[in-house]
Amino acid sequence: MKEQDTLIRQARKAPRAAAIAGILFAVLFSTSMVLIRLSIPEELSGNIATWAQENTTTISLALTLMPFAGICFLWFIAVVRDHLGALEDQFFSTIFLGGSILFLAMMFVSAAVAESILISYSIAAHPLVQSGGILFGRALMYTITNVYAIRMAAVCMMALATIWMRTSVMPRWLVFPTYALAVLLLVSSRLTLWLILVFPAWVFVISIWILIVHLRHKLTEAEEISGPNDS
Repeated sequence: MKEQDTLIRQARKAPRAAAIAGILFAVLFSTSMVLIRLSIPEELSGNIATWAQENTTTISLALTLMPFAGICFLWFIAVVRDHLGALEDQFFSTIFLGGSILFLAMMFVSAAVAESILISYSIAAHPLVQSGGILFGRALMYTITNVYAIRMAAVCMMALATIWMRTSVMPRWLVFPTYALAVLLLVSSRLTLWLILVFPAWVFVISIWILIVHLRHKLTEAEEISGPNDS
């Protein structure tokens, strides 16, 4: 009985932990991506050296936030899988885990490319500008993010939506929009660089819903416990 009670308490804590981690990931990741997008536009115009000098601080802040967003995302993945428990589908869970890790790894690689550009610029600004290293690094960073990472995010969403569909852990009104957004990310990733923000927005909505459900369960349990005492 004690072991069963412990498992029940852990299951109750899991949704709250997943919600908090998901919300933190959505906020940190979105902030980082917005700062990067504003600092490194789709088309660089004017003097590249002047642009690099004016945006170094902003890009550095964005890159500082990225590792913490990644940590929160790993926590979110772990707690979501733990919450599924025995209901977890090994096939789709493997796809979900693989897609999530590949997404995170590619975002880290993209951030590392940007960081490398900043470090190279601080050491040898003129040769970097003249050689076109900044333009190459920018193209590489955006290719990793908007061609590969964004599609891995879509795979992650589709796999998790399938698990939810099979287990009924999440309501259908969240499952079907998840499929739709995943398809959008798969086929429309080159339309705009801002499309990557769909993924953290989706994580944020899912996390808020999990948190609301968790709080409702707590209120229901509190009413059930206080009911007999009041009588």
